[in-house]
Amino acid sequence: MLRRLPDLWLFLLVAFGLSWLFVLPLWSADTLTGAPLFFVTALAMMFTPTLGVLAVLARARRLGRPGTTWREWAGRTGLGLGYRRGRTIALFALGWFGIPVLVVVAIALSVALGLLSLDLHGLSLFQGTMAASVTGPLAMDSATLVAVQLAAMVLIAPLINSIAAFGEEWGWRGWLLPRLAPLGTWRALLVSGVIWGVWHFPLTLRGYNYPDLGAWAGPMFVIFCVAFGALLGWLRLYSGSVWPAVVGHGSLNASAGMIMLVGDAADPPVLAIAGITGLVGSVLLVVVSALLFKSLPAEAPVPAAPPAHPASSHPS
Repeated sequence: MLRRLPDLWLFLLVAFGLSWLFVLPLWSADTLTGAPLFFVTALAMMFTPTLGVLAVLARARRLGRPGTTWREWAGRTGLGLGYRRGRTIALFALGWFGIPVLVVVAIALSVALGLLSLDLHGLSLFQGTMAASVTGPLAMDSATLVAVQLAAMVLIAPLINSIAAFGEEWGWRGWLLPRLAPLGTWRALLVSGVIWGVWHFPLTLRGYNYPDLGAWAGPMFVIFCVAFGALLGWLRLYSGSVWPAVVGHGSLNASAGMIMLVGDAADPPVLAIAGITGLVGSVLLVVVSALLFKSLPAEAPVPAAPPAHPASSHPS
């Protein structure tokens, strides 16, 4: 059984309640992705799981529970370097550079299955997007711009995006996943993935990520969150640290748009099906995660706080 359900409910109340509160201005705006309103509110939303962790920590300290010094709490929620420093560093690199590889594989699989058309010569989809968003002549040709963006997606953007990704990962994989460990690893991954997907509803119910689906983008993104959450969960559990999952999340946010750089304007990608965030990508992520868990089993996660002393009279 799950222990300390009030902690879980407090975490979810803060993470979900504040996410809706922060995103409310977008629901009254004319466009969901209008800058700078979208950037500011979406960025604030990403830190609500971390605020949920801090709320649980504050409650645990108020109740006088053991194991709630900052050093103990940080270790149990994955802020250290995990079981083995070398392993964690290797997985950090894997999360950084391995995710873009999976993005490319998902695009290639989508093409092979006849679900995606590319225009690598003319870059028509990219050129159309630039023409709609940029006034005046471009500083460089389209091919050079795409090359620069691809390099940034792999080499620079993952680290920058990891700052905001930490706001989510310390909550979802750092605190929540170990908290759900009594359910068993796969159930914990499933439940945490569903929770993560539903948490995105303030954005996805407006069609974010899958603009052609409208409100159906919400449940569609839950599928992706379960699939990608399993891979991030393996990074967290196998390392004992949240940092590989943080950079993996940041790398995905940086490279998921690759499909829009190489797509064909005459036959635009159906994002719910093709690419890493479509059904093709979700199946790929589930297969990769299953292989990793089978070949490199993760160690049992450590809950965010040890059991209260048997003689303690504090309520939980």
